Parts: sequence; C-alpha cells; structure tokens
Amino acid sequence: MKRRDVIKSAGILAATGLLTGNSSSANAAGAEVKSKTRPILRVAHITDVHIRPDLNAPEKFKKCLEEIKKQKIDFFLNGGDSIFDASYNDVKRERVTELWDLWDDCIKGLNGYAVHSCIGNHDTWWAAPDKSDAMYGKDYVVKRLNIPDRYYSFSKAGWHFIILDGNNPSISVDDKQFDWLKEELKNLPANQPVVIMSHYPILGVTPFWEGGMHSDYKKLKALFYQHRDKVKVCLSGHNHLLDTASYNGTQYFCNGAMSGYWWGKGDDKSAGDGYYEETPPGYAILELYQDGSVINKYTPHSY
Repeated sequence: MKRRDVIKSAGILAATGLLTGNSSSANAAGAEVKSKTRPILRVAHITDVHIRPDLNAPEKFKKCLEEIKKQKIDFFLNGGDSIFDASYNDVKRERVTELWDLWDDCIKGLNGYAVHSCIGNHDTWWAAPDKSDAMYGKDYVVKRLNIPDRYYSFSKAGWHFIILDGNNPSISVDDKQFDWLKEELKNLPANQPVVIMSHYPILGVTPFWEGGMHSDYKKLKALFYQHRDKVKVCLSGHNHLLDTASYNGTQYFCNGAMSGYWWGKGDDKSAGDGYYEETPPGYAILELYQDGSVINKYTPHSY
C-alpha cells in the first residue's frame, strides 16, 4: 500500500482536541493536576523514520535517539515506515537489504531499551520475484523489526499496549485481527488503561487533506466505545503531520514524523527547514499515569 494509492477518508465524526504546530507542545488536559504527581511510565513514540543512506539521515537519527535517551524513558514505540522505501515496484533486493542494515546500525545504540514496532506501508517489499521469497511482504518486516507478529500486545506497569497492522485493503484491520482485538479488550480487567498504536490514524484531523486513515474507523470507534473505560490513547504517524482528536474519552495522537520531509529541506509548502507542511520533524514523549490519564508532548528536533 502506497501513499499515492490511499483513498482520502471523509465523514469523520471526531471532536477536535489540541492541534499543535511548530513548537513543542503537550496535551493540556490534566497537565496542571499531573504536575505534582509522577507518571508511572515515560514512553517515546517515534514514527516515520524513513531511514536512508543519503542526506546525512543516519547521523541525524542517531543524534535524535541520544537526545531521547536523556529524557529517562522506559521504552520506545516505533510507529512504522522505519525505512525510506521498500514498497515501490522498481525497488531491488540490494536496496531493501541496505535500508534494513542501516536501520539495524542506527538502533543498536538503543541496547537496553525495548523497541516495540508496527509495520508501515513503506516497510514491505512487494517486488520480490515471488511470494515464496524470504524477503517478500510482512513476514520479513516482522523479522527485521524483531517483533512477535504483525499485530500483538504487551503490558507494562499496569498499562496495556496493543500494536495493530493496518496494512490491509483500504487501510483496515482484517477480520482475523479484529476478532483478536475484540477478545483482547474483552479479556482485560475493567478500567485497565490501554494504548493502541497503528501506523495509520484511526481518527484524526489531518487526513482530511493529507495522507490517509483507517477506512474502518466507524467499526473501531464503536468497539472502543464498548471499552471506553480502557481505551485511552491511539497513536499513529503516516501523515507526517501533527494533530490531536478526542472522541468518547479516547485521545488520538498523530505524532508527526521523525524524518519530517523525508530528511530533506522541504518544498514550497514547508513552514521551515525539514518541515512537512506546518509540522517540524520530531518525536513524542508520553507520560502515562496510574489513573489512565496521559500527557503527549511532541518535541521538534533540528536537522
């Protein structure tokens, strides 16, 4: 699935929360109250790294990771599109291997930190000679990202984390995965807070004009409403733009892109060097609290 193939979504029933632009910002809800308490988890959300050998991208990415590590985080959530592009029809095996080797070299500096990743649309190599090729499709990405499967879950410090695979027709959760998700939420204790991460926004503001979002958002938001005591946050990337939407007590954070304008200077729509439209390259730090509340702070980084 490629950006050029994404069908723009319409009819989004979402109440808009904080929309952030070119500066470091935090979700303000509860921020003053939480200033006197300590979060039980601090999690870095990086997405759309699009690592590439040129434009000094590896050095810039490594520098950003060192900056994040200084912020006393517990682990990383990687939102997909880890490599620049394996998805187009003319991409060769050697290029895919080169990009994944670069990824491995960059994240070896995170030794001691867990990195929980999801699959982005640009991570998969569909141009392999045939489907039996070891590098074809999602299974190879699962292997290179060192994740349990294309979708999975884990728990930490009382919070539950669910990682989805939206790389299915029309950007959606396939039936098998949706049945798993329903059981996953059903079997959690009442009021256990949940973070859900997909590469694509499930609900958002920016999909009205850029990128895309889950086409099954109505199905998902209805499920989340059934478990509104649990589903607190949905994280995404894909659009390279920064927005926040809030609906039925769930907050939806689309946290820009580590690579900004794919590590380049930008174009005539860029508000600054490296910006994608009005969003600077950056990452988010989430502070997660015992009562299920969250503060999501997006921090721009300079090239």
